Amino acid sequence: MKIHPSSDVQTTHIGPDTTVWQYVVILAGARIGGNVNINAHCFIENDVTIGDSVTVKSGVYLWDGIRVEDDVFIGPNVTFTNDKFPRSKVYPQSFEATVLERGASIGGGATILPGVRIGRGALVGAGAVVTKSVPPFAIVTGCPARITGYVNASEQALGSGKAERPSAKDKVVLLDVKGVTLHRLKQASDIRGDLSVGEFPLDIPFMPSRYFLVYNVPSQKTRGEHAHHKCHQFLICVKGSCAVVADDGQSRVEVLLDSPDLGIYLPPLTWGTQYKYSSDAVLLVFASDTYDAQDYIRDYESFLKVVSAKDSTS
Repeated sequence: MKIHPSSDVQTTHIGPDTTVWQYVVILAGARIGGNVNINAHCFIENDVTIGDSVTVKSGVYLWDGIRVEDDVFIGPNVTFTNDKFPRSKVYPQSFEATVLERGASIGGGATILPGVRIGRGALVGAGAVVTKSVPPFAIVTGCPARITGYVNASEQALGSGKAERPSAKDKVVLLDVKGVTLHRLKQASDIRGDLSVGEFPLDIPFMPSRYFLVYNVPSQKTRGEHAHHKCHQFLICVKGSCAVVADDGQSRVEVLLDSPDLGIYLPPLTWGTQYKYSSDAVLLVFASDTYDAQDYIRDYESFLKVVSAKDSTS
């Protein structure tokens, strides 16, 4: 552990190989892990927890209620807040927790409002103003911050010019995520108009028990963000376009659905997210099972545990 003599470090809860640079103030209740690098001119209050291998660049103030997990990067002059309705000399009974999950990165000059959660591996762009929680591995930018992409999501968007379309013979493309496939459905066009058709289970690999439509989605909103234990899904954007991110816990892929004859199959234990909706987008989803709240996995960390347990027994 290395602490610069110009700093005022009152806590004794600091792990090995941590470095504290010039003019840093750390209060007695703070808990800091090992291999942490805290740059000059930072302030850390009492009710703050910092994990291992965290980088805190210069000019960052960490207030009561902030929880920083392992491997997080906090850029210079990032502003954290912990009181939505601050008044001088008026203090809440407790401060809302703000959580930066493992591997998240916060760009310089970003502002993080109280009570939000920055998901595992997420990336907050420089200068962004984060008013709502950020999903795992999402990239957010702007004011207010909106999702503009996903970290390490390889784009395989047929119909967008970013990949080759399937040949007339090959109607199914196997993507980089376990079990996820992209399907080119039959299409017929003549003077009377266009028709696209799919047969169950010939073209769509299960018999559906339910369907639902998603539409009138504001462009900045994100849908999905869950997985299923048993339910299979098949998604077609019958009007407009939207992006689908599929994640098996190890790999992620992003596909642009921009044609009614293009569909994506999501097997069970696939984390699915839909975003970048066009203003006229209508997303049709076929599901293999009727609605069952117990079949949903809505927390990404829980999803990873379920996938890991299944892989260890298979």
